[in-house]
Order: sequence, then structure tokens, then C-alpha cells
Amino acid sequence: MTRAQRIRQPRVAEIVAARLRDDILSGRLKEGDVLPSQDGLLAEFGVSPPALREAIHILEMDGLISVRRGNMGGAVVHQPSADRTAHMISMVLQSRSATPADVSGALMHLEPICAGMCAARDDRMTEVVPYLEAEIGRQIEQFDSLSQYVPNARRFHEALVSRCGNEAMIVLIGSLELIWSAHESSVWSDEGDPMQHKTMRAALRDHQRLLDAIRDGNEARAVRLATDHLAAARRNTLAVGTDKTIEAKLISSVQ
Repeated sequence: MTRAQRIRQPRVAEIVAARLRDDILSGRLKEGDVLPSQDGLLAEFGVSPPALREAIHILEMDGLISVRRGNMGGAVVHQPSADRTAHMISMVLQSRSATPADVSGALMHLEPICAGMCAARDDRMTEVVPYLEAEIGRQIEQFDSLSQYVPNARRFHEALVSRCGNEAMIVLIGSLELIWSAHESSVWSDEGDPMQHKTMRAALRDHQRLLDAIRDGNEARAVRLATDHLAAARRNTLAVGTDKTIEAKLISSVQ
């Protein structure tokens, strides 16, 4: 048997699923679009109903569609999102008994890199600074509301990562940000231990200094400030929250 003969040929359902997947990932099919009816898809691809059903199931397993039943039924398109990626990663981490300390430890190494990249961007005055300014403004405006302050502070970190300019880092590090945000929000909830105003002021001051370093294009200072700030935030949160296994169910609270 030749090497070519040993290569498994894709099944019809996989070919159909791949075609539809490409349409979704390329944007030809957008979030919320409904796939054509079964009859329409059968006519388009010229396949059997069982093969089409299997293709639809493959896309459901990918999280790219959800099938609604009833008169208003159909297969609804879902573009991949950071929230869904974070949820999948958190499930993997939970299955490996990873802890919040593991996640914050990873961010201690990774997020400062994003801060430095933001400072190094030639277009930072339009693509970075206004977004961080907006998040700090929201923090200041709602400073006295603990329920708002914590998620507002986390959004500053998420914005820092999302404006670094590298899509792979945005997706991967951004997912870790969402997972840590979910844990931190559960720790500093109204029902949990109260965060001291002194701690909140220090965090806001750190954010402002980090923004200044990025605005000035001072990459080394941005990295140093981000590292120091994350170390303090890690100590404060892990001192209150128990160092238990990551809980994937918490992701829904920050989506």
C-alpha cells in the first residue's frame, strides 16, 4: 500500500462542515445569521440528509452554530469570541486542577510584555492612549461603587492587552485576563470581603502612572510599572480569596 493510499480521505460530512466553517471564519456568514434550510443546504452541497446532519453536528461541537427547534428554528451562526475561548481554557485549567495563583502567575510574566508593546507602538496616541484614558475615566467616575470599581479596574487590564497590536497575544493573554477577572470579581463582590479604599486608590494611581509611561513611549518603565502593579494586585486578591481550583462557571459572570 502506497503512502497516498494510507492517507484517510475526509468524509462527506467533514467536507461540508469545512466549507461552512470557512464561510463563518471568513465573515461571509456573520454572528446571528441563520444557515439556509435543510432543503437549501442539501441542494447546495448535493449530499445525503445523514451527511448534512453530521456536518451540522460537527459545527455545533466547534461552537460555531447553535440549532434552534420549533417554528422559528434553524442553525444560528456564532463567530468565535474571546469569551468562548476563555471558557474553554478555564475548563481545561479546572480539569488540570489549576489555581487562580497559576493564572495570576502567568499574567505576571505576560501582561507586562503587552504594556511594553503598547508603549512601543508608533500609533499609540490614537490606538492605545484614548482607550486606556476612557477606562481610567470610568474608574474615577464610579470610584465609590465597589460593585463597579472592580470590573472597571479589570477592564483597564483587558484594554491594555487588547491594544498591544499582536492578535495571537490578544486572544491568548486576553483569555487569561477574563479568567482572572472572573476570579477577582468573585473575591471582591459585595457579599465577600470589602476592598479598602486605600487599596483602590493605589490601584488607580498605578493605572494612571502606567498610562503616562505608555503615552511617553517609555517601554521599559511601562513594563516595570505593570510588573509592580500586578504583584500588588496578586497579593491583595490571593490574600483574601482561597487558592482553590479555577472554576469555569465563573466566566459567565464577566461576559
